[in-house]
Amino acid sequence: MSAAPQPVPAPRWFKSSYSGGNTTECLEAAFVPTRVLIRDSKDASGPSLVLPSPAWHAFTWALRRGELGG
Repeated sequence: MSAAPQPVPAPRWFKSSYSGGNTTECLEAAFVPTRVLIRDSKDASGPSLVLPSPAWHAFTWALRRGELGG
């Protein structure tokens, strides 16, 4: 006997608190099990970048530590 597929809830998208009032240049992210989704806030129906959660955490850790230059 096989189990029926379970419905997957829709991702809950959010913008960074650093995005400010300018909504023309924002990214949105959504956390789903084992992944992080990233999309352009101006094109919600467009493509999303899908990253493994450890890669997202390494990226944001490097940002906080100033390791990415800029």
